[in-house]
Amino acid sequence: MRVGISGTHGTGKTTLVEALCAHLAGHVAADEPYYLLEEEGYEFQFPPSLEDYRALLVRSVRSLRSSSPSPSPPPSGMIFDRTPLDYLAYLAATGADPSEEADVSTLRPAFASLDLLVVTVVTPETEEVLPAAELPGLRSRMNDALLELAYDDPLDAWAETPILELTGPLDGRLNVVLAALGQARRPSPDRV
Repeated sequence: MRVGISGTHGTGKTTLVEALCAHLAGHVAADEPYYLLEEEGYEFQFPPSLEDYRALLVRSVRSLRSSSPSPSPPPSGMIFDRTPLDYLAYLAATGADPSEEADVSTLRPAFASLDLLVVTVVTPETEEVLPAAELPGLRSRMNDALLELAYDDPLDAWAETPILELTGPLDGRLNVVLAALGQARRPSPDRV
């Protein structure tokens, strides 16, 4: 299975990716596009510029469209920490028009490669439990843009990809995603 986790910064995406990989046998986490670009020598501004978000969008599409990494044996599935939808939402949050920023001919197959798109959102619990995020204004604007894009799909690029919005308790997210994937939660080795 291939699952994409989208959401603004500070909503527990990476924690969810790690939990999914721990519970889905043979699944591995794909590196986040930000870190892939850094490894490739890209230098980001702070806060990120429109050009930075464009580069992240392109790298994210490339990550989704590429085959899985080459460990032996190959993984049963991939969990993506961020998808192109994230960067379209960041572009929208910073004043760009996502329709003018994206190549739909590359977005459609990228999203079609996913079995599920999970959207983590800002909730009262994320604000209370998770550490305070940097750039709170951008975070809020991105969260709103992400939800609008996810459901309106103005690019007609992910209409066929099932979307699961996570608004419930943080400690229940893993089970909600596993249920959506038709998986039963396996007990952790340290649980009896």
